[in-house]
Parts: sequence; structure tokens; C-alpha cells
Amino acid sequence: MYQPIKQLSHDEIQNILADHDQRIIFEKTNNIPDDRDLRELLNAYVDYNEINLRSVLGIDIYQYSSYGEFEQTLIPFMFKTLFSATIKMCLENHRFIFQEYDEARIERNFISTGDGGFLIFSTPLHALLFASNFAIVLRIYNAYHSFPKLRSIIGGISIRYAITFDKIYSFESNFYGRAIINCARILQSDSLNRCLMDENVHRWFTLNMEGLENLQVITIEEIANLSYFQDFDSTLVESHGDKIFGPDASRREGIINSDILKIGKIMSKETELNIYNLHLQVSLRLTNDDDPTQTKLVTVSLGNLNTAGI
Repeated sequence: MYQPIKQLSHDEIQNILADHDQRIIFEKTNNIPDDRDLRELLNAYVDYNEINLRSVLGIDIYQYSSYGEFEQTLIPFMFKTLFSATIKMCLENHRFIFQEYDEARIERNFISTGDGGFLIFSTPLHALLFASNFAIVLRIYNAYHSFPKLRSIIGGISIRYAITFDKIYSFESNFYGRAIINCARILQSDSLNRCLMDENVHRWFTLNMEGLENLQVITIEEIANLSYFQDFDSTLVESHGDKIFGPDASRREGIINSDILKIGKIMSKETELNIYNLHLQVSLRLTNDDDPTQTKLVTVSLGNLNTAGI
């Protein structure tokens, strides 16, 4: 069940400080003050234990700096195009799972880094589905099926992904929290174009689906029974289904292969993170929006099986 991201206000914190601290103080002798009253009030206001968990999907263009200066100026346009197409696919192909989202909300929850960015979602399943659809859209571009002349000019694009699950909060319309910090650390530690995730994501799939390996056989009806989706409009399951999770377990379309391996540990803010390498193969039949008579079955890999180096 969706719970809003906790918002911290500059003005509210400023009001607490105005009553229990001094903005500027010059005295002949410097003294360390007793901060217990202020600490108690700030602890109550922030209430860190009540800050909600969110999943963060990190997307990074692999070896962005290796492109020429001219090509680099065109990549933000191409990334935006791929990003918008992925949003449309998620909202259309996964009506039930993404019913709490619209295009504006997904774009609002995107933190751009120039050569990629971070997307905030309610659960790791949302993050993984967005990454899978992005991989499909990217394959269409790389295979010269989308803006083929521009593809020839820019060249191929390779993406590395990271997914985390931890606390997120908002301050002055920006997002902060361990989920973003950990996601950035994982991306920075990856020297290959993989899909990596932290222990919390791995645990979420184990708790809710008996493991990531079950993605290749789980049905949309079983997903609808997960605790997070209990209050969702279940009529969308029957009326629209799901393009990846069908009504029956199938290895012909959707997620046809899922491999997960623990590959090592990294440090993030003095915290040790267990890192897992995910390799998914997704098969999806696509239709040309401009000409519905044109269809193509596309199979892509999200991540790869290379476990070296982290």
C-alpha cells in the first residue's frame, strides 16, 4: 500500500532552531552548549524510524565520456526519448502494477545526473520492470529500429543499472536518503554494464516471491496477491492483464530466464553492502504505434553474467 514520502521543511526546522538555538553568537570564551533539548525536538520532528522505504533504480550510460563532443550533445535528447518511451510502455504494459503512477509522477521522481539518473519507486518490482522495459526500448534503438539515422550518428548505447531499497525523504523538493546514496555507490563500483542490486532488494523478492528466480514463472494473479498490492484495483488484472507476467506460467514470452548471484561487498558511508548480480532475459512482442500491422518479437538481456570485479 502506497505511503507518501516524508517531507522535511526548511521553515519548520528553522522555527525549532529559533526557539532553542542562536543563529550567531560571539563570546570571549567558546563553550560547547548542552544540546539535549534541541536534539530531542529534532529527533521528534524528523522521526527517522517512520521515514518510508523506497526502491531506487540507478541508470548510467556506460562509458559516456568516450563519445565525441558532438555525439555527447545529442545523447541527452536520445536518453529523454528512451526514457519517455519506457514510461509509456510501463503504464500501458503493466496497468495493474503501475496504477498508482502517471507520467508526471514518474518524471517528478527522477533525479537527473546528466548521463543517466535515479528513479524512485514504491517497490523493487516497479524498479525492475522499469529497467526491463528500458532495456527493450534501448535494444530497439541500438538495432536501428528507432531514429536509425540518429543511431548511426551517435552510435550504440550501453547502460548499467543498480537497484536499492532503503529510506528516502524529501527536503525542498529534492530527494535524499540511504537508498540514493547506496545506489550511487553501487554504480560507481561497477566497471561493467551490469544490473546490480543490494541485499534489501534481494530480501524483498525472497520475502514476496520466494526469490528472483521465480520471476520467470510467477503470474500476474500471484503478484496481485502480494501484500503491497492488496488495495489495488484488481479488475485491471482481468481487463488489461500484463505483458510480462501472464495469467499462466510461460517461458515463451515475458521473463524467460532469471539468474542471480552474490558477487561481493562494497562500503557505503561506513556501511558494508552485499551486492548481487542480476541477469534477466525478457521476451516481448512489440507493435509499431505508427503502423499497427508491424510487429516484432524482441528478446533482450538486462544485465549480464559477468561476475568479475566489484
